Amino acid sequence: MLGRSKKTQNQILDAEARSAAQPEAPSQPARKLPEKKGVPTPTRRQQEAARKRPLVHNDRKAARAAQRKAVQDQRAKMRMAMETGDEKYLPARDRGPQKRFARDYVDARWGIGEWLLIVVLIFLFASFLMTEEARALVAFSLWALMIAVIIECWWVGRQVAKRIDAKFGRENRERGLRFYTAMRSLQMRRLRLPKPLVSRGQYPS
Repeated sequence: MLGRSKKTQNQILDAEARSAAQPEAPSQPARKLPEKKGVPTPTRRQQEAARKRPLVHNDRKAARAAQRKAVQDQRAKMRMAMETGDEKYLPARDRGPQKRFARDYVDARWGIGEWLLIVVLIFLFASFLMTEEARALVAFSLWALMIAVIIECWWVGRQVAKRIDAKFGRENRERGLRFYTAMRSLQMRRLRLPKPLVSRGQYPS
């Protein structure tokens, strides 16, 4: 489960890096410089040949190497942004003041959802040493814990949505914000990306 989450995060960073590293097409043609005196005016065929000049480097190997280097640099910047919270290089799904508010609210609180994975792993290892009666009792307790986590995710998402509406306006609330909040509340604090930037109890204003 942790490996799958890590792979998904790497795929997101790769896609964002490739998108950011793509060269943008020029919106306006470059301003034509005045021709030097004494130089013959190029013919129409020469002008058309100049316009058909490829935008990419003729050496495909060098072009691929340059593109790969740009993607690596962009990915390194995104990974650093995951540690520092730099909005400029964060992936699009984590960017914006509302997402920052939601992350800070979740990171400031104590929740049972962030301990769910640890409890499940402990139960899986301990179940080999339990009797049938004890295993059934613990399994029932796990179901109760999962229900409590679902209720907590709904409640946290609702609290964040209410505070976002009060601060930014209900009509300006981003779509999917409650789901974003709930998913972060299910992650262990040390494994959250972007990294928490607030301490426990330091709720955003």
